[in-house]
Amino acid sequence: MNIIVLVKQVPDTTEIKIDKETNTLIRVGIPNIINPDDLAGVEEALKLKSLYGGTVTTITMGPLQAESMIRELYARGIDDAYLLSDKRFAGSDTWATSKILSTFIKTLEYDLIIAGYQAIDGDTAQVGPQIAEFLNIPQVTHLKQIKKIEGNQIFLDKAYEHETQTLSVELPLLVTTLKAMNTPRYMDAFHIWTAFDKEVKIIKFDDLDIDPRYIGLAGSPTRVKKTYTKQVVPKSPKEVLEPKDAAKKIFKLIYPYMEVKSQ
Repeated sequence: MNIIVLVKQVPDTTEIKIDKETNTLIRVGIPNIINPDDLAGVEEALKLKSLYGGTVTTITMGPLQAESMIRELYARGIDDAYLLSDKRFAGSDTWATSKILSTFIKTLEYDLIIAGYQAIDGDTAQVGPQIAEFLNIPQVTHLKQIKKIEGNQIFLDKAYEHETQTLSVELPLLVTTLKAMNTPRYMDAFHIWTAFDKEVKIIKFDDLDIDPRYIGLAGSPTRVKKTYTKQVVPKSPKEVLEPKDAAKKIFKLIYPYMEVKSQ
């Protein structure tokens, strides 16, 4: 069974900065982590591999610094990794990102694609479903549990706000995973030892059969008109009143046009 997991290195949300000229995230120099929903997807893929055999391949798009994340994923047990990195990809919105990733995925063999439900630096939950549409394969989002695989059918639970839906879907399929659905395994000594011997395959724009009009900032249909940092309004100091004065103030707030007579 060939499983592809889409992963993203995201900035620590406590350190996010915005480029005011392009209205995009500044990623250089910001501490990065593996997107939590994606890490849950890696864990699900490794569990399926242990049950049914096959390979786990991760694909990420981003700057070359994402190689450090890929080494960590090798240390967790993945088999292969691709990093799509090119300056011409920079500024891509979710549509352009999905176009780039799906174009590359079409060159690979796969039975199941796993993507995190959403990334903490954007919270759009759009890339996974858009890739499924570009590939013309079924999708199940907001996954709660993968129950079993029998032949060409996968049985799984999809989470809703107040209920769970059990589905049987034919492979190939794309699913999106949630951080809460599992606990990712730790890196182990053997895989840590071999992680830096593994190849991180870099994919550039020239390696893809894609029209440059549909990628990057210029090829993205999303336009961010303005970004700003929310201003924290300092709270005024609390006013301490005697019960009698507090009652008068409350009365005046409720009935502002009535006179409060002194007792």
